[in-house]
Parts: sequence; C-alpha cells; structure tokens
Amino acid sequence: MSEQNNEELKQKIREYLKKTGKSKNRDVAKALNEDKRRVDKAIGELANDGEIEYLYLNGSFIQLKEK
Repeated sequence: MSEQNNEELKQKIREYLKKTGKSKNRDVAKALNEDKRRVDKAIGELANDGEIEYLYLNGSFIQLKEK
C-alpha cells in the first residue's frame, strides 16, 4: 500500500467517524468498501497518532478523540 493511498484511507476514516460518531472497524471497512485488514492497519496508525480512541461497550468501537 502506497503512502498516498494510506493517507487517503485515513482521511476517509476520519470523515466517516465525523458523521457516525462511533463505529466498529468492520462497519468502517464495509462503508468505505475497503479491505478490513487495510482499515484495521490505518485505524491502528490513527490510534497511535492519538487521533482515534477505542471504546469497549459490549464490543469494541472506535471514535475520533476530542481535541
């Protein structure tokens, strides 16, 4: 995966989470029509960068961190 494609995917994930609030990784992948492994990797990078946080509410969710 090229760096540019990875950045584009991260931006799509940010935009999706702005609309939905919180979501599951698989729902993000399905909504963006992307491979779940690619989405998981991009979400992991966003979490490491402090942009996304994980929530554990009867399952695992992600959401954008409030600034």
